Amino acid sequence: MAQEVRGVVARSAKAPVTVETIVIPDPGPGEVVVKVQACGVCHTDLHYREGGINDEFPFLLGHEAAGLVETVGEGVTEVAPGDFVILNWRAVCGQCRACRRGRPQYCFDTHNAKQKMTLTDGTELSPALGIGAFAEKTLVAAGQCTKVDPTVSPSVAGLLGCGVMAGIGAAINTGEVGRGDSVAVIGCGGVGDAAIAGARLAGAAKIIAVDIDDRKLATAREMGATHAVNSRENDAVEAIRELTDGNGADVVIDAVGRPETYKQAFYARDLAGTVVLVGVPTPDMTAPELPLIDYFGRGGALKSSWYGDCLPSRDFPMLVDLHQQGRLPLEKFVTEEIGIEGVEAAFEKMYRGEVLRSVVVL
Repeated sequence: MAQEVRGVVARSAKAPVTVETIVIPDPGPGEVVVKVQACGVCHTDLHYREGGINDEFPFLLGHEAAGLVETVGEGVTEVAPGDFVILNWRAVCGQCRACRRGRPQYCFDTHNAKQKMTLTDGTELSPALGIGAFAEKTLVAAGQCTKVDPTVSPSVAGLLGCGVMAGIGAAINTGEVGRGDSVAVIGCGGVGDAAIAGARLAGAAKIIAVDIDDRKLATAREMGATHAVNSRENDAVEAIRELTDGNGADVVIDAVGRPETYKQAFYARDLAGTVVLVGVPTPDMTAPELPLIDYFGRGGALKSSWYGDCLPSRDFPMLVDLHQQGRLPLEKFVTEEIGIEGVEAAFEKMYRGEVLRSVVVL
């Protein structure tokens, strides 16, 4: 029988969100209903509210979540009622050309629940990233549920569902940071700090945090940065070169995603270094104009990192285990815990740079 629960809805672009009653259908074949326990307030949710993703309003926001499987539909074998899971937006198909070549982290046909959640008047909702977890319960595809150690706090576990995974994966999976490497991270918000934590996990010898906000640089040091550069006051490229014996960093991660920061990353890397773009540009942005000879004259690699090139079934349990061992301080990402009514205020705090992560606890 369909259930009615509370959820956070964005009805139109740039309008404040509202808490409304939504209808959750019984799970169909391959689907799961999850009782959400916690969900991080991610910048992507703000993009949805602002109309920066698409115009398929109304949206059911929230995607960085963890909770308990309540009911499963026909044919579901991956999870069972009572399992503690992190939700992900990469439910791999197993059939596309990437999956068939053994690269499921690049799956080209990830899937979501086929049924729609609705408002009480029958209006269909578009769930953010196919999840929609600013709600007491949500309907997802079974492949979007990744079982992890149930003793971990839902508030920290859910963060692996998006931003923290994107940053850690940018360093470890995409950038392939190795022991003794030098790493620079431009932009020290949630994703940038996660990239710093990932570089530290990988054994980087020097981790340089770059931002225009001294508060964020102080937090970056707590996450593992060995050096901090305020790029409002200093030339970021020159500062990174100076800290790396004039060579540039082995890996430079752009966690902002703007033409000017990408140009900084390009010139701040060593001659055979790697640039990783994990910050999300807006559709109107274009690549910075760089002399083609500068591309030709350098080795290394220029990479983009989508969801940290993660494979949830592989990476989520591993990162939870590292957290439980005290080697990955996920709790430091949680600035505050709020109720479902506090999402709009959390967006405002995000605008002002006052939080690393607000987490909705249900």
